[in-house]
Amino acid sequence: MFSYCDCIMENQLAKLTEERTFQYQDSLPSLPVPPLEESLKKYLESVKPFATKEEYKKTEEIVQKFQNGIGKKLHQKLLERAKGKRNWLEEWWLNVAYLDVRAPAQLNVNFGGLAPHIEHYWPPKEGVQLERGSINLWHNFNYWQLLRKEKVPVNKVGNTPLDMSQFRMLFSTCKIPGINRDSIMNYFRTESEGSSPTHVAVLCRGRIFVFDAVHDGCLITPPEILRQLTYIHKKCYSQPAGPGIAALTSEERTRWAKAREYLISLDPENLTMLEKIQSSVLVYSIEDGCPHVTPEDYSQTIAMILTGDPTVRWGDKSYNLISFSNGVFGCNCDHAPYDAMVMVNISHYVDEKILENEGRWKGPEKVRDIPPPEELVFTVDEKILNDINQAKIQYLKQSSDLQVVAHYFTSFGKKLTKKMMLHPDTFIQLALQLAYYRLHGRPGCCYETAMTRYFYHGRTETVRPCTVEAVRWCQSMQDPSASLLERQQKMLQAFAKHNKMMKDCSTGKGFDRHLLGLSLIAKEEGLPVPELLTDPLFSRSGGGGNFVLSTSLIGYLTVQGAVAPMVHNGYGFFYSIRDDRLAVCCSAWKSCPETDAEKLVQQVFHAFRDIMQLMTPPHL
Repeated sequence: MFSYCDCIMENQLAKLTEERTFQYQDSLPSLPVPPLEESLKKYLESVKPFATKEEYKKTEEIVQKFQNGIGKKLHQKLLERAKGKRNWLEEWWLNVAYLDVRAPAQLNVNFGGLAPHIEHYWPPKEGVQLERGSINLWHNFNYWQLLRKEKVPVNKVGNTPLDMSQFRMLFSTCKIPGINRDSIMNYFRTESEGSSPTHVAVLCRGRIFVFDAVHDGCLITPPEILRQLTYIHKKCYSQPAGPGIAALTSEERTRWAKAREYLISLDPENLTMLEKIQSSVLVYSIEDGCPHVTPEDYSQTIAMILTGDPTVRWGDKSYNLISFSNGVFGCNCDHAPYDAMVMVNISHYVDEKILENEGRWKGPEKVRDIPPPEELVFTVDEKILNDINQAKIQYLKQSSDLQVVAHYFTSFGKKLTKKMMLHPDTFIQLALQLAYYRLHGRPGCCYETAMTRYFYHGRTETVRPCTVEAVRWCQSMQDPSASLLERQQKMLQAFAKHNKMMKDCSTGKGFDRHLLGLSLIAKEEGLPVPELLTDPLFSRSGGGGNFVLSTSLIGYLTVQGAVAPMVHNGYGFFYSIRDDRLAVCCSAWKSCPETDAEKLVQQVFHAFRDIMQLMTPPHL
């Protein structure tokens, strides 16, 4: 057995360090609570771009009253909470941001991304869906095995290790719908912790199958995976489509919770099958669709990843690996258990392996005698079939309303921005501010993700890129009388401000999560909602999840991603930064007459060139 496993294992362990993936968890610092005065000062700065002088003066008075009164008491109680928890925010954030949300999660919460193999060995091609899928799954299983052995390298900034707890949530994790609040089931275990599920769930034409990724103690190979996928594919295309139970996961959360309870009441075996899906390593989706792909426009592909067939995705799964009929891949992931950087890590790993092996399987072709996939056939009745039909109707109605635009800007990338001493992330954020200002004639309240993984179980903090400095610069760009030097100086002030905010937020000195904590303490204590949070400027500046621009940097690799807007009159804006190009993916709701993702992206590209012209004026 060992010789067989050895000959098919990827030759990668030698390259990896002896550090264990989760070895620094116990030594990470606790998440701090920032000083109240500092948080309120930063909050006041953030509302300025959206206030008249009179409104600002009133908000200033509300903040002062809060600081000297109830705010002081709430802050004290928050400090007490923090003494007893290594991360005072963790449970609250999970509930408020994800588990309490009742809107359908698959479109409104999940994020999706296009696999980068499309750019090299795996461009669109008919007839290769299953063969490529078997190789892709095998690399994913290898990553799963590395994680089980704690051999996935620790993410670091310089020599400082970052929290790795979210990596535990990548595999064998699923959200379970609840009547008022969902929950998360995580079945993953490292080898030192015990056994972990080893089966994968495959969804095809409304039917669900499972098979084991491990046989006789080692991973099944791509030829063996191909046999399993071929078996499933033939069965699904030679027989009628299944009922599409998975579509229920795209429903409003309380309706899905009730449908799930009813499904279980029909037959106890239904619960056993649900648990098999929930605990599976991942869900592999075989899509009939064939998205249109061009080298610099991935709009349709990413739209299909976000909004494709609801009967072949399990919307609550932490990882749906999606395979299209033209050999293109993507992923659709529940956002509750982890942030996109975990998916970026595995996507990059798989892409590197596909590159190394020239998109082929170079190992033995031998196929062992492994059991065929098991089909999960649920007991259903008219009520459940009607629930599934209703879920599909509401999902297709909402998904058809989502506009997705994904383009490359290829004139320059990170190399040039760095050469100009401009931070590439800030470069894109300020270009977006200018683009929104030009398109809508006003400042756009904006959420940017800052990671707080320096701290135990840290996830994110909010950076608010729409600063006074950014608005002044946008105004100067629209003012014909402003000189080139004046515009450049204002822009550099906006850059400096943004860079400082990002550093503060990453090191536990942001204010949005602090204000959330104070409001939740008030709620727990049965106190009235503080006036600070009912002040119109709070929501107008983005507070309470009202940001018109919901943005995140996916990283500096080839991976792309997308998310729906946070509000109906807003945009979702994900981007990745490469040496020679900038990839942006923007979403908007078509039913909103104000927004247009295509127009915003074109304005962003226009702003990229304008910023670079400011740094390279003709006379230099």
